[in-house]
Amino acid sequence: MKKIAILQSNYIPWKGYFDIINHVDEFIFYDDVQYTKNDWRNRNKIKSANGSLWLTIPVRQENLSQKINETKVSQDNWAEKHWKSISLNYSKAPFFHLYKDKLEKFYSEVKTPLLSEINLSAIELLNSFLGINTVLTSSSDYNLIAGKNERLIDLILQAGGTHYLSGPSAKDYIKVDLFNEAGIEISWMDYSGYPEYPQMNPPFEHAVSVLDLILNTGPDALKYMK
Repeated sequence: MKKIAILQSNYIPWKGYFDIINHVDEFIFYDDVQYTKNDWRNRNKIKSANGSLWLTIPVRQENLSQKINETKVSQDNWAEKHWKSISLNYSKAPFFHLYKDKLEKFYSEVKTPLLSEINLSAIELLNSFLGINTVLTSSSDYNLIAGKNERLIDLILQAGGTHYLSGPSAKDYIKVDLFNEAGIEISWMDYSGYPEYPQMNPPFEHAVSVLDLILNTGPDALKYMK
């Protein structure tokens, strides 16, 4: 049995994204698809004393058919700004000192102009903080065919998958019968029932970057995940 998940890359995603990664044997970044503006591809939220704060990577969208893995950063100083915001808002978090050096190194050394590569590097770093060892690959590593469901099925089969873990929003377009006919069993991620954790700057909010969980709970972060 081999379980696969396929999702578009997000910038410093929330804890649910990492729960999906942690539940499968191989996680495929589905970045060979259209870039969507005002989405999670290039931004996420952290907590601040004044409420939620967006951290957004400025990108250049040259046409509507532009793919995620073709999308490039439009300003060179974004990383410096993001690190300043993270430092300012989390310097007093209980476990900031444990992760400060590696986070600062990431933001000071990230040079690639490609959004997809930035997201992948950030997720690899956050996985290391959480102790997640799932194999990470990209859809561009495989030969892609046409068709929304057909492409996913073919990706899973090429990866040797027998089980597919999907986010719940995909129920709107996933044709379960096609997956079953291909010998693939589908299960759905459940994002309900997350416990609250000691979070700075109340009121509590679940829908923020996993950085918030890590910096507030440190090695206990997984206890507040699935």
